Amino acid sequence: MKIQTKPLLAVLGFLVFSLSLSAQVQNQLSTEDWQADLDFLQQSIHKDYPFLFKKVTAQKWDAEVAKLRSEIPTMADHEIMVGLSRMVAMFGYGHTYLSLSGGKIDYHKIPVNLYQFSDGVFIEGTVKGHEKALGAKVLKIGDTPIEKAIELVYPTVSAENEQFFKAYGINDLTVPEILHAQRIIPNYSMEIPFTLEKDGQVFTYNFRAGDKKAIQTSYSLIEKEGEMISARSQSSTPLYLQELDKIYNFNYNPDTKTVYVRQSQVQNDPSQQTLEAFYAEIFDFIAQNEVERFILDVRLNGGGNNYLNKPLITGLIQSKVNEVGKFFCIIGRRTFSACQNLVNELDNYTNVIFVGEPTAENLNFYGDNRKLVLPNSEFNARLSWAWWQDKPQWENQQWMPPNIAVTTTFEQYKNNEDPVLAAAMADIGDDVILDPMGHLTQLFMAGEMEKVSSEAARMVNDPMHQYTDFEALFTQAGYNLLNSDQIQGALFVFDMSSKLFTDSSQLWLGLADALKASGNVDQAKQVYAKVSQMDPYGPQGEKARRALKE
Repeated sequence: MKIQTKPLLAVLGFLVFSLSLSAQVQNQLSTEDWQADLDFLQQSIHKDYPFLFKKVTAQKWDAEVAKLRSEIPTMADHEIMVGLSRMVAMFGYGHTYLSLSGGKIDYHKIPVNLYQFSDGVFIEGTVKGHEKALGAKVLKIGDTPIEKAIELVYPTVSAENEQFFKAYGINDLTVPEILHAQRIIPNYSMEIPFTLEKDGQVFTYNFRAGDKKAIQTSYSLIEKEGEMISARSQSSTPLYLQELDKIYNFNYNPDTKTVYVRQSQVQNDPSQQTLEAFYAEIFDFIAQNEVERFILDVRLNGGGNNYLNKPLITGLIQSKVNEVGKFFCIIGRRTFSACQNLVNELDNYTNVIFVGEPTAENLNFYGDNRKLVLPNSEFNARLSWAWWQDKPQWENQQWMPPNIAVTTTFEQYKNNEDPVLAAAMADIGDDVILDPMGHLTQLFMAGEMEKVSSEAARMVNDPMHQYTDFEALFTQAGYNLLNSDQIQGALFVFDMSSKLFTDSSQLWLGLADALKASGNVDQAKQVYAKVSQMDPYGPQGEKARRALKE
């Protein structure tokens, strides 16, 4: 009888691989160890950080903690690690997170840097040997479409908003431990198949995860050195990526009479003069030369020491460029922390025009975290304790929106085009509305209600204002009117805005409250019932049901 050796070898190989994989996922910590760590985290937050229950209620958070605790006996170490990360991420502050480095359970990464451009998620950088995948658009991870993968991984990131995720969370999609824990891939494996699109071709490309330090980035972009390669053409370098070894640099264009400053941290650069001396020199230059436009670029600026913001603010207040149409500030997805404080102060005290994408942080936020070491896993939970409030509470928003919204496609980045800087250099037309709510308020105060409605509809659909949270702003404006007994005005605002945002339970709730205040109880009941159906498990639905009972 002839022995078929190849199938036997294949079976043996599969068994070895299976045993190897099961060894990988064997727990290093016991159920009791993990549950003790979770209990320690829960007790510490309730005892020392109860103020963090601002975006999530203590009841909801405790319920999720209890659910995780009950599931721990059936979970692998990496799944529990990611579960703990989800618990901390629920607070919704970028400075409050679980660090996956330094604990007893390690993680891996595939050797790519992902970047979410306006036209999709692309492989912005990788290492030599993966040239075929470089610059490709990501369509799927495993069998999961990229949009669904982002949705699934989002709860593991301590994201204050979508911009934070784009800058600081998107590359969690390269970690197999997270991909498996969030069921983006069905089985825990170091081999991750990606469905990619490049040059009109769709293909599957398998990456093998390894050392989490194999990819080094600078300001969310690949550091092109050694084995690392970038999708961006190296034929030239756009202004905002020049001299990144310096924290801040300065450029003057005599043809356009423009001073351009890139500041990528709120720190003194040890290789240069201090920030105070740097800006003193800048404003002296502006005073003594033909300067008609000042562009401050902080799109890469992730923060630092906000006490170093003062020289820039005071210098601008006194400068000749502190006029509408002369001072532009480029913001973006990495604008965070002390730089959020900076743009808040620019908005408060100068005639700035913001250009680009929204910032990565809420206007008012918790920062300045402390380390809490979990006793068994030794993971570090970084928990914020300082409340930073540069804006009145009623002016808080999820981010600082740009006055002029500009996004970048992958091809523009690849070809070294900078549409954001181009927009900051362009002349502003007389018909450009830089302050949408201010514009609508003026029309409202003048009694031009038809124009309020038509202008609101136009601006809500204008790409220039795509990041303005009209839904929240209309809600705030309507309740401001209602709380000051301007009931007809509130009715107008809520009626108009609920027609623009037909799925907004908060605007429909406002309309019901305004109808009730006006004495139109029957209509109010109908709208409250609608809100209850729209938001059966959320806060708006609960308020509507309470109002119906009353």
